[in-house]
Amino acid sequence: MSAETKVLESWVLAEFPSPDVLVAATQQMREKGYEGMDTYSPYPLHGGSEALGLPPSRVPFIALGGALTGIITAISFQAYMNGLDYPLNVGGRPVLSIPAYVPITFELAVLLAAFGIFFGLLGLSRLPQPYHPVFESEEFRSASTHGYWLSIPKALTTAKAEDIMDQLKALGATHVTVVTGEKE
Repeated sequence: MSAETKVLESWVLAEFPSPDVLVAATQQMREKGYEGMDTYSPYPLHGGSEALGLPPSRVPFIALGGALTGIITAISFQAYMNGLDYPLNVGGRPVLSIPAYVPITFELAVLLAAFGIFFGLLGLSRLPQPYHPVFESEEFRSASTHGYWLSIPKALTTAKAEDIMDQLKALGATHVTVVTGEKE
């Protein structure tokens, strides 16, 4: 995009002293109508997904799809290869012997389910995300070691940044700032 089409967006970024305070503040801000929030912490937070109002995980369905694809692929390949393309009578077993297909079918189901989960999580998490304007804040570097942060996109709200900052301070934020960045 050209320089004329870039849009400036801003986020209110707040640090909290503990994970419990962060989760409680996130829940209260969501109840006030703020959407598009995101939390940052060095480890997963108990209750963080519920506080953000995230939908139930789609990962089990992705795993099921990968496993079923593996099962169908393995059985169809083995049935074609052993029953139609090059049938051999080994030890008197039938040409199409489903019990003989179990080990490869299981392995391919596990393999494709694992690949599905890996790439599905990358897609659902919008990763890799090498850059986000909140990463530019010097204080935000603590998010990977000991900080608990909440970001609220200002573009999605009608409230002024000062109002959001005051609400976050009232909820226990120790450091609140506004970060501005370009979105193409």
